[in-house]
Amino acid sequence: MGKTKKKAESGHPLPSAPQFKFGYLVHDVSRMRRTAMDYAVAPLGLTRSQWSLLATLSRSTNNGMMQAEIARIMGLGKVTTGGLVSRLETAGLVERRDDESDKRAKRVFITEKGYETIRQMIDVADPLNEEILEGISAKERKQIEDILHRVKENLREIIERHRAERRTLPKDS
Repeated sequence: MGKTKKKAESGHPLPSAPQFKFGYLVHDVSRMRRTAMDYAVAPLGLTRSQWSLLATLSRSTNNGMMQAEIARIMGLGKVTTGGLVSRLETAGLVERRDDESDKRAKRVFITEKGYETIRQMIDVADPLNEEILEGISAKERKQIEDILHRVKENLREIIERHRAERRTLPKDS
């Protein structure tokens, strides 16, 4: 009877499981924050892909990153990533350098101009994040961060387990 009632209330036979709510909520918050950040960095002349790549590089060590690694982290194709890196290189925000261990390979590094742009991104992101977290206490913010770190670690373990089992993902056609 409970399932019939659910169907009548929602208009379809699918249950409203808390796990689904969690996934959609995380996805929606992430998507909406990216959109808000797009508006915040628009005066800097950066697209989402550009500010995302700079942010990704900024979290790496001072050893730069291989384009394939950037593509994997950002969920982009290698060709798309190469074009994006080329545009940022033309703008003087990143540079490609030979990899020390493999001279055929190139690593991507942030330039001084790129670091200045990242500082400007931070200058607009900090007040944006404060606005996003308005009405949420310091204690609650810490709890949210702790929980999200645990969720991220759980996801990292799940992904690594699937990779170790050599599972493959379907390709878009």
